[in-house]
Amino acid sequence: MLELAYPWALALIALPALMHFVPPYKESRDSVKVPFFHKLVELSEQRPERGARILQRDRAQRFLVAFMWCCLALAAAKPQWVGPPVEQQKSGRDLMIAVDLSGSMETRDITAPDGTAIDRLTAVKRVLEELAARRESDRLGLIVFGSAAYLQSPFTDDHAIWTQLLAETEIGMAGQSTVFGDAIGLAIKLFRESDSDNRVLIMLTDGNDTGSTVPPVDAAKVAAASDIRIYTIAIGDPASVGEEALDMETIGRVSEATGGKDFQALDQAELESAYATIAELEPNLFETVSFRPRQSLHWAPVGIALLLYSIYHSIGTWRAWRTLARQEKADAA
Repeated sequence: MLELAYPWALALIALPALMHFVPPYKESRDSVKVPFFHKLVELSEQRPERGARILQRDRAQRFLVAFMWCCLALAAAKPQWVGPPVEQQKSGRDLMIAVDLSGSMETRDITAPDGTAIDRLTAVKRVLEELAARRESDRLGLIVFGSAAYLQSPFTDDHAIWTQLLAETEIGMAGQSTVFGDAIGLAIKLFRESDSDNRVLIMLTDGNDTGSTVPPVDAAKVAAASDIRIYTIAIGDPASVGEEALDMETIGRVSEATGGKDFQALDQAELESAYATIAELEPNLFETVSFRPRQSLHWAPVGIALLLYSIYHSIGTWRAWRTLARQEKADAA
């Protein structure tokens, strides 16, 4: 479908009509007065005239000038070809995953489906890989934390890269402690830089905070004020003690403060069940963006005008050259 971006520019077509009300341009020329003027007229065989002489254009010139002006006015109106509507679906949710890499995550108290004992981080990686494959509509981010919280991957639609960055994480790479609250604080900062209105944070940790600048529960209250829902998953055996102990009270309070939910995973099956429940609570969300592709055609009338201009003057040059050649041939004869 053809449309004009600036249809009001077509009013310029009528602008030359105002030239009829403008008097023609007159230019005075110097003359030489001679006593033998009549003799010069007789010899030159020309009739003397008085007053100004207005040069007249031929029909081709008149048509060309009018047509070129119409072409320029049409180009100013910017004609464009509008294609059929195109709909695209983009991510409707920003989903941040925060993984605890403290020393307690190397505890081998998670039972794999084959019955073998694996460490907590290995179990988390296996389930998160499946999560990335299923959450195609979400932009995923990754935070790792230990003695400090670090951004491993910003929000991205490229889940393959996100999975690769997850696979490169190792226990202790962020330190041996657990700054649960600081990880929430970093997530809040990243969400504030995001333009998504649907914000979810999934925390995988033992919940035993060992030195955050901001206590986890206080950080969760700030997250709630920023419309961030937090789902916490406690990894490991609740009977563990010391650095490996689970702080279920803190985990529960963090989720409750943001309207989320907390889970406990003693084995990989329970971990997968926790993600399945989160998937039900946070179903795939898409945002549809519709647009119509537009291709500007303003160059077409300009190109036509230049083409006709070139053809007209080429013909005029050829005629002038032909006339000159005939005169030279006649003089030579």
